[in-house]
Amino acid sequence: MKFPRNSKLLRSPFDLAPFAAVFFLLIIFLMLGALLPTPGLPLQLPVSQGPSDLPGTDQPTVAIAVDASNQLYFANQIIKEKNLAARLREAVAKNPPGPLTLVIHADQAVSYEELVRLTLLARDAGIQNALLATLPRVISAPVTP
Repeated sequence: MKFPRNSKLLRSPFDLAPFAAVFFLLIIFLMLGALLPTPGLPLQLPVSQGPSDLPGTDQPTVAIAVDASNQLYFANQIIKEKNLAARLREAVAKNPPGPLTLVIHADQAVSYEELVRLTLLARDAGIQNALLATLPRVISAPVTP
């Protein structure tokens, strides 16, 4: 069988319209994807005003979150205060080697009274240390000529 040596794979000129259509569809999908809601709790954490060496911990932590309407969240679920105390006791019982630290992610609108109440609730559950989560201070870089 003899094959022709001068055959062209593309006998018509290259058409750019299908590629442009796919490109525009891709852009539309990316723009629509940006509008989808992201999971999580919308919190406005306070910005730290102090020095850049904020306290932290190298011990195991347990995190809770409080939104602007004083709704409590533990392990990414809404929880009532009495159930929170029981869950904190369970967390302390599961981690016997060292002390736990409570990290409170509180919205700016949460009152100081609520934060103290949560700290005392954690102390009753056996957690002695509590830290408030903040956003780092924004430091503008010095302008160099």
